[in-house]
Amino acid sequence: MFFRSIIAFLICCLTSIAAIADELALNPSHPDRYTVVKGDTLWDISGMFLKDPWRWPDIWHNNPQIKDPHWIYPGDIVSLTYHNGKPRLSVDRGGSVGANGRLSPRVRAEDLEEPIPLIPIDAIKQFLTSPRVVTQSEIQKAPYIVDIAGEHIVAGAGEQIYVRSIEDASVNGYMVFRPGIAYRDPVTGDHLGNEALYVADTNLLRTGDPATLLLTSTERETLVGDRLLPVIEEQIQLSYQPRAPKTQINGQIISVLGGVSQIGQYNVVVIDRGIADGIESGHVLAIMQSDGIIRDTALGFTSQKIQMPDEYAGVLLVFRPFERVSYALVMKATSALHVMDKVQTP
Repeated sequence: MFFRSIIAFLICCLTSIAAIADELALNPSHPDRYTVVKGDTLWDISGMFLKDPWRWPDIWHNNPQIKDPHWIYPGDIVSLTYHNGKPRLSVDRGGSVGANGRLSPRVRAEDLEEPIPLIPIDAIKQFLTSPRVVTQSEIQKAPYIVDIAGEHIVAGAGEQIYVRSIEDASVNGYMVFRPGIAYRDPVTGDHLGNEALYVADTNLLRTGDPATLLLTSTERETLVGDRLLPVIEEQIQLSYQPRAPKTQINGQIISVLGGVSQIGQYNVVVIDRGIADGIESGHVLAIMQSDGIIRDTALGFTSQKIQMPDEYAGVLLVFRPFERVSYALVMKATSALHVMDKVQTP
């Protein structure tokens, strides 16, 4: 009986794996092979072969001469082949196609130090270190500027500021910030955090109450009342592993960053789900839209209201999660997107 249960369990697992593979859909216009060029992203290349680009790890063949199969370089040749009837992607590291159609070795001129990125890093780099999201508690506990040297009302780079209070000499660098947009849960109204608007960078000259700091660079005029956070040397992650969350995520887009009003491909948005909800860097979510509730007027004499179904409108990739919200990059938009559009596990 025990062994029958084990066998049944294994059959169930194999069936589930097969079902996952069967769900993979190839791009109808996919090429048989593609030569990588500078400026490509791994997402774009995967999109040439797959309907859902983020699912390439499911059919990626680990080529033995490549230490990391997710690192691809200009000049590499990505090929779509079949193994036991199932599609798989493989890459030839520095090969070339000869007259007989076979891959043959060649000398590479490119420097292998910079693989192509998964996503366009230029679209997110300004959001990797600042702005940040801070809680009400962090705002209240943060040291704040009490005065500016020279009796100035505002301060710029090269000027000194006085801050209450900093006693720890082990931290040299502080970021000046100003509390910005308050993020709230659209359903419950719960406070999820505040955007920390970047103002300036500083160096600590002298601890105390007040402490003395020097403004080294500024993006905005520095004012009395602005607050400070220690500069944290964050491990900036540029090699994301795209995947669906393991649990069902249901959230919404609650803001768009970068000073834009229209949301489209490669815009950075804020979603109302974060680390506390199981969100991690690399998580992929589907964007859903609905026309909301409409009135049935087809027959001219009814006032019945109908909730319209949600329709797929795009996909986003989370690149910087915080405790209760996350920054995400819109990777695909089939229509104009809006704040309050839904996001969910694909």
